[in-house]
Amino acid sequence: MPKRSLIRLVRTPEGIRVDPTGKAIGRGAYLHDARSCWERSLKGTLAHALKLDLTDQDRAYLQDFLADLPHESSVEADSAAKE
Repeated sequence: MPKRSLIRLVRTPEGIRVDPTGKAIGRGAYLHDARSCWERSLKGTLAHALKLDLTDQDRAYLQDFLADLPHESSVEADSAAKE
């Protein structure tokens, strides 16, 4: 999947942040734009990828962001529409 279709998260001194430009300095991880992907990542894979322990503040920030995401990724929705 192309990076441009993914959402980049970056580890900063202030905590995890969504990086819409994809150019922020810091260790990053990419997630699909689907809620299910984010929910799975919060169970441990994101913390492992970013090499940190998620704080309650990080979890709250990510939960707020994922609340606005669709249930399936836009790429999956596009391919289903073509079929």
